[in-house]
Formats: sequence, structure tokens, C-alpha cells
Amino acid sequence: MSSCPLCHHDTVAFHQDKKRAYVRCPQCFMVSVPTAFYWDEATEKAHYDCHHNDFADAGYQHFLSRTLTPLLTRVKPNANGLDFGCGEGAVLSQMAAKHGINVANYDLFYHPDTRVLSQQYDFVCLTEVIEHIADAQALVEQLSQLVLPGGILAVMTKRVSDLDGFINWHYKIDPTHINFYALETFEWIARQQGWQLEVIDSDVVFFHLPAC
Repeated sequence: MSSCPLCHHDTVAFHQDKKRAYVRCPQCFMVSVPTAFYWDEATEKAHYDCHHNDFADAGYQHFLSRTLTPLLTRVKPNANGLDFGCGEGAVLSQMAAKHGINVANYDLFYHPDTRVLSQQYDFVCLTEVIEHIADAQALVEQLSQLVLPGGILAVMTKRVSDLDGFINWHYKIDPTHINFYALETFEWIARQQGWQLEVIDSDVVFFHLPAC
């Protein structure tokens, strides 16, 4: 059996459907897809190219506001942020600009300027991103370096629950979704990192980093 991409504990079989297998970690409760089912980067990008989320899409703005609106009430008026995995349209940064908040953009495929990853920010957002990234441990370590002391890491992703809920869960159908986080997974991350976890919504959590 494979090891957990977050904590590297041995995983156990969780579910099998017609296309993929899924395993679960008994330590951090992440559900993941074994590497044999990963797509290559070219195929993955072609899948993302079919998404057309842009600033003119009011529905998409409303969706992102479920993370951005509560975040703006928790950061200072002159805060600087980073949208990690911003997508082609980089919509969240445009929404934030309307509130006088500067947000830099990074995306592996569409905004690949890694210079923004050498800075630190008052907040970092990942909206529907974390479930796509294979090396969960490396991601957490990278994010911890991007957020300033006292800052916020805002994560939007649908949370996995029990097996009964998972079997018919639409979220696992997307073949680029490979890591599924439970509430217990976020609690585990918070304990390991010394962060404070704030549950905002059914698919939004904020990590508050210590001020010093």
C-alpha cells in the first residue's frame, strides 16, 4: 500500500470505483489517489484549458467571495496577498483590488512567475487548488514560508467525510482531484505546524499563523 502524501504514514484501502482506487491515512485521515492514476502535466493542463472562469462571470465571483469576503474582515486594509493556483483568469486578485487589497498571482500553468514565491504575504489563498497538488507535505512546507508571522492561509476545498458519503461524492469524479482533505486532516496540519484552525464554511478553512 502507498504512503500518505501528507504525513507519510502507511495508508489503507478506502474505495475503488471504475476508474481509480482511493486510499486513506489512519493518522491524518487524508484520502488520496495512488500515483498510478495521476495524469501527466500536458493532459492535466488540457483539462484545465476547458475551464473558462473569468472576471465577467458573476457566479464565479460569488463562489470566490465565500473565501474572500470573510478573509477581508480579518486582514489589515493595506494587506498584501498571494493567490496560489489562481487559474488563467486570476479573478480573485481583481476582486480584491476593488477593495484596495493587492494580491499577486501564481499558477503553475497560467501565471508561472516563480519570483512571487520568493516573497512573504499577509495572506495566501488557495481556492480549489489543494486537492490537485500531489506532494501535500511539500506544499504545506512551501505555504508556511509564504505567509508572514501573524498571517492567514485561506483554503477552499470540499472536505471528505466517511465512506458512505464518499462513494457517491461528485467531487471525486474530477480526475485531477487526487488528494481529499477531511476536517481531521486540517486539524492534524494545525497541530503539526502550530497554527490555529478556523472553520469558515463547509469547504473553507483559515489557518492563522502565530505572530512570532
